[in-house]
Amino acid sequence: MDHAADAFRTDLMTITRFVLNEQSKHPESRGDFSILLSHIVLGCKFVCAAVNKAGLAKLIGLAGETNVQGEEQKKLDVLSNEVFVKALVSSGRTCILVSEEDEDAIIVEPSKRGKYCVVFDPLDGSSNIDCGVSIGTIFGIYMIKDGGEPSLEDVLQPGKNMLAAGYCMYGSSCTLVLSTGSGVNGFTLDPSLGEFILTHPDIKIPKKGKIYSVNEGNAKNWDGPTAKYVEKCKFPTDGSSAKSLRYIGSMVADVHRTLLYGGVFLYPADKKSPNGKLRVLYEVFPMSFLMEQAGGQSFTGKERSLDLVPKKIHERSPIFLGSYDDVEEIKALYAAEENT
Repeated sequence: MDHAADAFRTDLMTITRFVLNEQSKHPESRGDFSILLSHIVLGCKFVCAAVNKAGLAKLIGLAGETNVQGEEQKKLDVLSNEVFVKALVSSGRTCILVSEEDEDAIIVEPSKRGKYCVVFDPLDGSSNIDCGVSIGTIFGIYMIKDGGEPSLEDVLQPGKNMLAAGYCMYGSSCTLVLSTGSGVNGFTLDPSLGEFILTHPDIKIPKKGKIYSVNEGNAKNWDGPTAKYVEKCKFPTDGSSAKSLRYIGSMVADVHRTLLYGGVFLYPADKKSPNGKLRVLYEVFPMSFLMEQAGGQSFTGKERSLDLVPKKIHERSPIFLGSYDDVEEIKALYAAEENT
């Protein structure tokens, strides 16, 4: 046994230590936020373990129900949702929860209430479970306005009001990417320790990327600016190299690659889905928050994504997010169309 190597491993920056270090920068904090994050981390570990043995535990089949979005629910979706709801309520720090799987917001019972609202997609990309593609959990955290009963108004806020956002990707490794409003950090689960270790400190997205990510099967229904941008990616007129297309169809995996390698991820509105397909509160906002914190940007085709004010908890929006310069090009195409 290599004791020196083992001793070195105790010097690792775990997510717990990282969050406590951040907390110490705010002398006024009482640790509520740190407790809430530790419960989210526990939920991620639990779901990661369930995903890894899904095939063996017969968790893959359909639960026989359809969720509020009209998608057939997998057993694993149902399990993940229960895990996160229980973890968040038992933290004693939340007052209202919005999950992709539940039609209505969950108001936490008064004895277990805290001051935070959490919006989350417990298992994004779950239709990919059977073929082993990366899936993940996405979450965003708001603070309630002071006093009074928690209400939908507390979560129907623009994304720029979020305190923190993140996702956990269950793939070849389990990676948790988190921002509490001062940069983006990535942690990887060390299964032998059962701890998330800081492996990607201070993630910065390249200013311009070589990859574009979009479902080209919807091309016939796209609007002009989207079609022009994708055409430009394939057949650049300025002498630069064409961009590579990479599309997994699991938002967590596509955004994770975009964040690390640069480029742009698009899910535009089209004739079939005039409001886009991705949900504002627990997909568009958290991912846009992370992208901006990493130096990129996110745009809806009309405005900065984080400026959107949702009217319903399951509202949808188009999204273009990624490297700053790439999104700038898309914005220019929309501006040009508006002026014609």
